[in-house]
Amino acid sequence: MLNIVIFGAPGSGKGTQSDNLIKHYGLFHISTGDVLRDHIGRGTELGKTAKGYIDQGQLIPDELMINILAQVLDDNKEQAAKGVIFDGFPRTIAQAEALEQLLADRGTGIDAVVGLEVPEDELIKRILLRGQMSGRADDNEETARKRLEVYHNQTAPLKDYYEKQGKYRAINGLGSIDDIFELIKEQIG
Repeated sequence: MLNIVIFGAPGSGKGTQSDNLIKHYGLFHISTGDVLRDHIGRGTELGKTAKGYIDQGQLIPDELMINILAQVLDDNKEQAAKGVIFDGFPRTIAQAEALEQLLADRGTGIDAVVGLEVPEDELIKRILLRGQMSGRADDNEETARKRLEVYHNQTAPLKDYYEKQGKYRAINGLGSIDDIFELIKEQIG
């Protein structure tokens, strides 16, 4: 089993590289963003609550996200047998600790954290381009800047947290998709 956290600022390429990791290693993908957008699209109570946070560029409360992840893992045991890639979670040290406990309760843990490192001006360009191509309403400059501010204040400390555990793998997120994926494979084996 290979459990990976893909880590990086909004627009760093997490979704793209997650797809490559899924295909190459046969991992089950949990994108908290996709899960939340699904709930928002279906108009569930969770979706309505999440939309309020997302529209303001804020993170979803930890307890809510952990409960969602537990449900997704438990509902997809067979698909997750080879391992899981966590895309967009954890985003805080408290979430990382909760995820460790969630996985330990299921007899597993995080094997590697892939950190896609991209300069902020490039991140803004990518987010705006993605918004133009996908029509995602949350991919506008004002919300992008808020999301990056939240990332720097709340999420960036995870790098130190996982470095201390020897799990963090820094990856230069500039270059072609294939070149970046080759760097990732070198780092995680």
